[in-house]
Amino acid sequence: MSPRRVLETALYVTDVAAAEHFYGQVLGLQLFSRETDHHAFFRCGDGMLLLFNADRTVHQDHLVNGSRIPPHGTHGAGHIAFAMEASEIDSWRAKLIAHGVAIESEVNWPQGGYSIYFRDPSGNSLELATPEVWARTPAALD
Repeated sequence: MSPRRVLETALYVTDVAAAEHFYGQVLGLQLFSRETDHHAFFRCGDGMLLLFNADRTVHQDHLVNGSRIPPHGTHGAGHIAFAMEASEIDSWRAKLIAHGVAIESEVNWPQGGYSIYFRDPSGNSLELATPEVWARTPAALD
């Protein structure tokens, strides 16, 4: 038995309000819930993106309905890749530029697929990638 899919992914941020604005307004994700200066949670397809205040979650338990969520987290840049379609590459590039987001790199992968790399306000490395990036079987398994 193995997990079926990734249900939630977490990034750690320095400013929850700035992150909420960036992920909601720039990336267009739907806000699911927020707790001032603790977290902002967003829907992304059928999964969830959890943005936690790095300073608070690494040191404090959090109670939900009387149950303890253990401390977790890290400091420093994390990474997440969001899926986009090849037909959206130019539109995403234009949207990021229009919002003043610097594009760090664009990669046309030799195995197929395309990625655009940029940062969120906390310095996390974000990627928009076409599904072909992961469509092939790794060479070690061929």
